[in-house]
Amino acid sequence: MRVRPRRAYPPTEKRMQFKDYYQILGVDKSATADAIKKAYRKLARQYHPDVSKEADAAARMAEVNEANTVLSDPDKRAAYDTVGAQAWAAGARSGDDVRPPPGWNTGYEFRDGGAGGAEAFRQHFGGDNQDFSEFFEQMFGRARGGGSRAGGGAQARMRGEDHHARIELELIDAYRGAERTISLRGARADAQGHVVPEERTLQVKIPQGVKEGQMIRLAGQGNPGFNGGPAGDLFLEVRFRPDARWRIDGRDVTQKLRVTPWEAATGGAVHVTTPDGKTVEVTVPGGSSGGRKLRLKGRGIPSAATPGDLFLELEIAVPGAVTPEQKAAWEALAKAYPGFDPRRA
Repeated sequence: MRVRPRRAYPPTEKRMQFKDYYQILGVDKSATADAIKKAYRKLARQYHPDVSKEADAAARMAEVNEANTVLSDPDKRAAYDTVGAQAWAAGARSGDDVRPPPGWNTGYEFRDGGAGGAEAFRQHFGGDNQDFSEFFEQMFGRARGGGSRAGGGAQARMRGEDHHARIELELIDAYRGAERTISLRGARADAQGHVVPEERTLQVKIPQGVKEGQMIRLAGQGNPGFNGGPAGDLFLEVRFRPDARWRIDGRDVTQKLRVTPWEAATGGAVHVTTPDGKTVEVTVPGGSSGGRKLRLKGRGIPSAATPGDLFLELEIAVPGAVTPEQKAAWEALAKAYPGFDPRRA
């Protein structure tokens, strides 16, 4: 097993433009694989840039190509149907803005290659067309070519296709390393061409210091090889489960540290539980205000080379004034600061 860096994907909480691939191809959501193939070929001939006279032919062809890339692959189609169900329930159509739920694109297993989409376009019509949307890239990653192959000819040994999936981990897994049981959702087409869901479970060793966006490689866990060729690999892209307690930037971690008004004003030592579960003593400087950050060098996500830092962002917790003594204490504080106006520019 090895870990290799890869670009992190944009946060999935932001709004994005939904793509109704069934609407684009003009097929029903229960369409068989053959029906999807026929619809795609018909539209590809209609919008092929070399023959179409329509002004938006290139854009329509890219959209049709993207829809076929998803719906012609059982794994991608099953994942898309799960995500699309929420959008359709809300009445969304292709082009509408939607806000997908957290973790919407994790846990699905996809082949890296195949003859759908851009590859099918090249085979049947020539040229290239891989202008995929942000919606596609956030869900499936950038368009990939087929898995690597060895030799030529019908009876050559062929390496199986690689698979990829996104998995969600807890931040503490990156601090300590872990062994996790993960379930990956995939699909296959049955004899009638309908998509049938499948699921498999794997034991995965999470290396200490893994970053968001990195890939954990599981050798031989992709598609089987052909004619004695080696199996492909499975690449698991790491994402951290959203947690209101901290923000993550590379190996740096920022977490809130709540302090009292008197701790912020006069300073002092406080105890903090860090993301790795340890308790450390931190000195809050006197005169601190909300939003100030205290840096704990090397206490971010670990690394043999350069570990990240932990930043403690101060948040002042103001206690309520309930009892007469508490109200008197706040009134005395106000009298001790005559003329103080926090709203003055």
